[in-house]
Amino acid sequence: MSDEPLRADFASRLKNNGGLVALAAIILFNALVTPNFLQAQTLAVNISQVATIAIVAMGMTLVIATGGIDLSVGAVMALSGALAPLIFQSEFGTAYPVLGLVAAFALPLVAALLCGLFNGVIVAVLKVQPIIATLILFISGRGMAQVLTNGNLQTFSNPDFSYLGTGKILGFPFQGWLALAIACVLFWLISRTIFGRYLLAIGGNERAAKMAGGPVRKVKTGAYVICSVLSGLAGLIVVAINSASDAARNGNLMELDAIAAAVVGGALLQGGKAPIFGAILGAVIIQLVKYTLLANGVEDEVALIAKAAIILAAVYIQQARKE
Repeated sequence: MSDEPLRADFASRLKNNGGLVALAAIILFNALVTPNFLQAQTLAVNISQVATIAIVAMGMTLVIATGGIDLSVGAVMALSGALAPLIFQSEFGTAYPVLGLVAAFALPLVAALLCGLFNGVIVAVLKVQPIIATLILFISGRGMAQVLTNGNLQTFSNPDFSYLGTGKILGFPFQGWLALAIACVLFWLISRTIFGRYLLAIGGNERAAKMAGGPVRKVKTGAYVICSVLSGLAGLIVVAINSASDAARNGNLMELDAIAAAVVGGALLQGGKAPIFGAILGAVIIQLVKYTLLANGVEDEVALIAKAAIILAAVYIQQARKE
């Protein structure tokens, strides 16, 4: 009996579960080579780092599912992160600490929402190519954040705000639980709502979706809004972790991490697919690759090359599936 069908089946399974295989290989390598990798503290550090990538990657997955891309996620993180300390350290925040704290969470997310609305309108209504439309905020968003802070590092001490980045539930970082909760909500949104069905339909065939009477403009705009709000939340988490806001560094190159995580997680660059939990898997792989290199004495710049290689491999696997 020929073993060719078995080999073909094995190759097919390997392609369809490449992310899980890669994750298992990275974990095995670290368990054998990297000191203290299996300790609880190492796990907590990686969860806190991967949560921000995962949150932004989930939003990026929605945008990619429409056939678009969002290069402004890092700039939105910087803008939201710059606004929060300015609010709760203002005279209003000092006089009314509870209201100031609420405003420090709410207003940056509203600003992020407006950024997403701006991107969505340019893409969905004005028909500008997504890479050009989002390049506007990619350039100007971080500039606005630096203008707000005069280019200075903002440091603060606010335990209530910092809980977003340093708090723990059942021994694990709060932002990790938050990322899982967001994933569950988005999974429900994609799989159980009309919005989710039209989102995938637009990515699969936008013209057909429009001819079927789908609200193409609203759905595409909604995807960019969700992506920006999640990016704003990630920016707040980074600021809360560091108890400082640096507009020049917050979210720097996050668009690369988010796109890489989404693609590695199974998102198709041509649209039509939104694997939310796949985005988390991709974010974990991206973070562990970075951690593996740094923990073994490899310079941080090499991690950029590794990320590029990961994206190339993921795109190659996508092309191979079509054949």
